[in-house]
Amino acid sequence: MASIDAGRQSAPKVPFFNDPKIRGIVYQIAVALAVVLFVSWVIHNTAANLAAQNKATGFDFLWGTAGFEVSFTLTGFNRSSLYWQALVTGLASTILVSIIAIFVASIVGFTLGIARLSNNWIISRLATVYVELVRNVPLLLQLFIWYFAVLKAMPAVKQSLVFFGGWALNQRGLYVPKPLVDDRFFIFAIAVVVAIVAIVLVRRWARERLFATGKQFPVTLTSLTILIVLPFLAFVISGTQVEFQTPVLQGFNYRGGIQLPPELVALIVGLSLYHATFIGETVRGGIVAISHGQTEAAQSLGLDNGQRLRLVVIPQALRVIIPPMTSQYLNIIKNSSLGAAIGYPEFVSVFMGTSLNQAGRAIEIISITMLVYLTLSLSTSALMNWYNARVALVER
Repeated sequence: MASIDAGRQSAPKVPFFNDPKIRGIVYQIAVALAVVLFVSWVIHNTAANLAAQNKATGFDFLWGTAGFEVSFTLTGFNRSSLYWQALVTGLASTILVSIIAIFVASIVGFTLGIARLSNNWIISRLATVYVELVRNVPLLLQLFIWYFAVLKAMPAVKQSLVFFGGWALNQRGLYVPKPLVDDRFFIFAIAVVVAIVAIVLVRRWARERLFATGKQFPVTLTSLTILIVLPFLAFVISGTQVEFQTPVLQGFNYRGGIQLPPELVALIVGLSLYHATFIGETVRGGIVAISHGQTEAAQSLGLDNGQRLRLVVIPQALRVIIPPMTSQYLNIIKNSSLGAAIGYPEFVSVFMGTSLNQAGRAIEIISITMLVYLTLSLSTSALMNWYNARVALVER
C-alpha cells in the first residue's frame, strides 16, 4: 500500500495546456472571438460599401408613406399607409393562412394516418395512393395547379357557381355570406368562453374519475351538449340579432358578403393537402410505435375500437407524433411564402417584395423579415414543446 501511495504522489502532473477542460475553454473562447470578429468585419464592410454608394441606412423608412395598394388586406391598408403598416398587413395575411392551413392539415393528416391502418382494404389503399401521389409532387407545382388549372378555370362572374343559397364561386374567388351582429353579441361570446372552460373542467374531472374508479364518463357527448346548449341559451335570453349579408350580383361583380380571393383559397388548399400527407405518415408511425399489447389490454377491458383508439392508443402515440409534427407546422409557416408565386399578398410579397422595391432598404428589410420568421417559428416551437411536455410520460 505504501508503494502504491508513493507511486501516486510521484506521478507527474499534466501540463495545463494538455488538460482537456482547459483546452475546451480555450477553444470555445477562440471560436467565440472569431465569430465576433467576423460579424464585426461584415458590419463594418457593409456600412463602408453603403456609405461609398451614398445609400441611406436605418429603420426610419418604416414611418414613410408606402404609396402602393394590396389586393387582399385584413388591416385596411391603402396608398396613404406607412411601411410599418405594410409589415403588419403582410404578417396578418401570413398568420391567417398559416393558422387555417395548420388546422386543416392536422384534421386531414390524422384522418389519413388512421385510414392507412384501416382494416378496410379500399380505404387503406385510397389513403396510400393519396399520400404517395401528393407528397411526391412539388408544393409549388401543386399551388400552380390549384390556382391556374382549378380556380382560374372557374366560370366568369355572370356564370358563377351558386350553392348553399348564397355562396358563389367564380374566377374572382369565393363569395360567402357575411355575419352582421348587434351590440349584445358579446354575451354570446362570453357564453362560448364559459362553455369551453366548462368542457376543460369536465374532461379533467372525468379523467380523474376514470383513474380512481375505472368508470367511464361520456365526455364527448357532454362536451358537445355544453358547447351547444350554453351559447344557445345565452343567444336566446340576450336577444342577440344576427343577420347574414348575402353576396348579390350587381353589374360585373358581386357586392356584399366576404370575398375570398382565389390566391388565398389556392394557397390554403395547397398547403393543407400537401402537408397533410406528411402529418398522416407521422400519425401512422406514432400509432404503429405503440405496443400491440396495449391494444390487447384495452380490448380485455371491454373497450371497442373507437375507445381503444381514443383512450389508449392516441394518448400514447402523441408522445411520438408531436415532435415531427412540430416540424411540419414550421414548414407550413415558412412555405406560406410561396404564395408570392401566385400573387397572394403574404409577408414576403408585401414587405420584402413591394416595400423593398419602393424603399430600397435591402439590409434592413431582409433583417426584419428574417427576425419575423424566426419569431413565428420559435413561438410555434415553444407552444408545441409546452404541449409535448404535457403529454410526456412522467416517471414515478
